[in-house]
Amino acid sequence: MSQLSSRRNRGFTLIEIMIVMVIIAMLAALVGPRIQSALGGSKVKATKMQMETLSSMVEAFHLDTGRYPTQQEGLQVLVQNPANAPIKNWRGPYLKKNRIPTDEWGNAFAYEIPSKHGMEFDIYSLGADGKPGGSGDDGDLGNWD
Repeated sequence: MSQLSSRRNRGFTLIEIMIVMVIIAMLAALVGPRIQSALGGSKVKATKMQMETLSSMVEAFHLDTGRYPTQQEGLQVLVQNPANAPIKNWRGPYLKKNRIPTDEWGNAFAYEIPSKHGMEFDIYSLGADGKPGGSGDDGDLGNWD
């Protein structure tokens, strides 16, 4: 009985621990990239949804004022009526929390009027790298997509 008791208290050997560590590392190597790509895809989807919301609020601004925000006003006019030149029929703020959201990578959305893509205006994100062009998470996303 004492031999059985001493075997239970013995613990794990170094080789057993190393085998478990190797198995965990192999699982992480297989699963990690899949999780990373799924997270990246969700950031792209969330950024597209934010652009749709911003586009809708620009359209609401247009319905109220009869014009789109100018390039100089940008998206800021959706949260604050300029004090130096108040806009007639401005019924904002048009965005919740009185702030312009950033894309999922923390970068500001760009606003351009006139559009370069056949629309009234462009709202776009430069992606994870914050630079024009790129692919995957670094690719540009726009309201024209």
